[in-house]
Amino acid sequence: MPAAPLGSPEPQILGQGLSRRGPVLAMVASALSFSLMGVCVKQVGGRIPAAEVVLARALVSVALSWWLLRRQGIHPWGQRRGLLIWRGAIGSVALLCVYIALAELPLASATVLQYLYPTFTALLAWLMLGERIGRRVLLAVAVGWAGVLLVARPAQLLGGPTPLAGGAVLIGVAGALCTALAYVSVRSLARSEHPLVIVFYFPLVAVPMSLPLVLLNPVLPTVTEVLWLLGVGVFTQLGQVTLTHSLTALPAARATAISYVQVVFAGLWGWWIFGEGIDAATVAGATLVLIATLISLAGAKGR
Repeated sequence: MPAAPLGSPEPQILGQGLSRRGPVLAMVASALSFSLMGVCVKQVGGRIPAAEVVLARALVSVALSWWLLRRQGIHPWGQRRGLLIWRGAIGSVALLCVYIALAELPLASATVLQYLYPTFTALLAWLMLGERIGRRVLLAVAVGWAGVLLVARPAQLLGGPTPLAGGAVLIGVAGALCTALAYVSVRSLARSEHPLVIVFYFPLVAVPMSLPLVLLNPVLPTVTEVLWLLGVGVFTQLGQVTLTHSLTALPAARATAISYVQVVFAGLWGWWIFGEGIDAATVAGATLVLIATLISLAGAKGR
């Protein structure tokens, strides 16, 4: 059931006059932004520790979020501060796990582990928020998951020629679960908080959480790495703003099913920027992901 309006028919984040498809388009924009964030993380090359990447991202996002809040005259501290801090903490843990998985595992395997989160989100939203899991959403999740498996080549994950580190796999699964918990908390917060306030608390909590880890193993980035870290912060901020807008207007299960389109974006960047080949399995998987997105789009009509 859609969240109650937050003072106006549409939060003024993405501009005026968003259509009824606005939340769906916002989720697609979020997937695009997060895929570009992934490009920036890969460009850092694993030399910069994951906690340092999280801290850099958080510092950029705190500054951007504060500027947006002041620009729109929104009180930054919110009403349900305990849940806002929880959302920031669990989101920070999820981000750290994702970055570690990207650094320690092949990109394909890290992707398939992270994309366990739509299933987790649907189940948690049902258990914690009472959101009904309709057949259309279940179909979109199943089709999208099948596409992710094809694109990510699960043979590596299930015991390919190079065994994966068990600890890194568990971290990847933990990241997906924490991501789902964060998304469900956003749905709950949407009933009382402005989307920008929800976004602001994420990096606000991430800074003190990541700083002690950075101080244990500081690595001075090069000028080029600083630029890529700025890219991580900017694209993650864009992704968080559009994601939060979508989750305040769509049921969590449907919104995260739409996010499968990020796999298509990631495949395109891998081919264009990193010279990764696109084989028949990738094309078939991308097609299934597109079908899942279209199913979710159809489910958004009239709701």
